[in-house]
Amino acid sequence: MPIAVIRLGAMVRKFRGSVVAAGLVLAAVAPAWAAQIPVPDLVSVPGGSFIAGSDRAEREAAYDLDQAAYGHDRIRQLQWYDRERTRGPARTEPFQITRTPITNAHYAAFVAATGHRAPDVDPATWRGYKLVHPFERTRRHAWRDGAPPPGREDHPVVLVSHGDAQAYAAWLGGQTGRTWRLPAALEWEKAVRGTDGRRFPWGESWDPARLNSHDQGPFDTLPVGSFPAGAGPFGLLDGAGQVFEWTATETAAGSGRYLVKGGSWDDSGCGVCRPAARHARPADLKHILIGFRLVVEE
Repeated sequence: MPIAVIRLGAMVRKFRGSVVAAGLVLAAVAPAWAAQIPVPDLVSVPGGSFIAGSDRAEREAAYDLDQAAYGHDRIRQLQWYDRERTRGPARTEPFQITRTPITNAHYAAFVAATGHRAPDVDPATWRGYKLVHPFERTRRHAWRDGAPPPGREDHPVVLVSHGDAQAYAAWLGGQTGRTWRLPAALEWEKAVRGTDGRRFPWGESWDPARLNSHDQGPFDTLPVGSFPAGAGPFGLLDGAGQVFEWTATETAAGSGRYLVKGGSWDDSGCGVCRPAARHARPADLKHILIGFRLVVEE
């Protein structure tokens, strides 16, 4: 899909009527992608009301999907989806949001330009998370020498904390002269499902062929936009499956835990891949299942 770029160097660009100094000069030894800033493609979401959250019927259907996929009802027993927002009207201002999650190629320009830590995690930290995935599985996603894994440049960036995502947004804002940020959970939900309260981005019925989940996927990330049939009403892609995505919504002020949305390549069922589904993760977590996308304010 089209990606606009802003080339670096001693030049000044006009952007939407304002003048923005590019201002960064990279060393000659910088990798090829550091010679330009890939600006993510955007979709526009109108302001106004939409149907957010879920009702009992949707949640029970989600539990049924998971039970059929996993062969047990532990998710129902844990009442995982009962924590969702009660279905009803909500409202947002107009905004633009990246069509896909931020990719390794997008993030690589930021790492090259700023020296920000590359996506990775050490064995002790990973063990401390107490996740089901073995540390060895993180290696295919981890960067080496400041570069993304070969062949994964167009995969979603993962192993990034909430703070890493915010740092990338701030840097991109400095380069483009616009305000980039993580979406609020309600903004994310509206962008993915549209205004009519549908259960999945594409409609009411579950279809494992429309997303990267463990139902039919390779148990790994894939290039972003690989499932155009899974697009939402505004053209947003990968809003279900692929990777969970950080939002700006904290569970409680000062809690340090933020809602993630969207489901992942690891999930089957896929009740958790519904736009209404949500759960919280600590801000410093760097997970192979979590990436992010950004909003630009209109």
